[in-house]
Amino acid sequence: MKRFVAIGSTSYDTWRMRSILTLLVFAAMALLPGRAAAFDLEQTLKEQHVQHQQDAELRVAQSNGMTLAQAIESIRSRTGGQILSAETRVQGGREVHHIKVLKDGKVKTYKVNGRQR
Repeated sequence: MKRFVAIGSTSYDTWRMRSILTLLVFAAMALLPGRAAAFDLEQTLKEQHVQHQQDAELRVAQSNGMTLAQAIESIRSRTGGQILSAETRVQGGREVHHIKVLKDGKVKTYKVNGRQR
């Protein structure tokens, strides 16, 4: 009975290889940004951008809630700009009117609180 032996083959320590691989995976996970961190960065950049900044008087929540037509008229009279679009979305159990206005060649989006749902 003959045995074949591979010449020059190295034996691998599987536990050492598994340990190194596990450490590499954990290091990669620690270095990659998380999904929440990316969202926070995006939100921070939006808040700093001129288009997403709102006037202080428009941030005040109306207790009775405005209709979309009332919100459009309110924004038109306050800004003096041209209304491009307006839509109502429900956020956190409340209607929020998103109104895009063109003034001086810039488009700004205003948010006005609507009725409670």
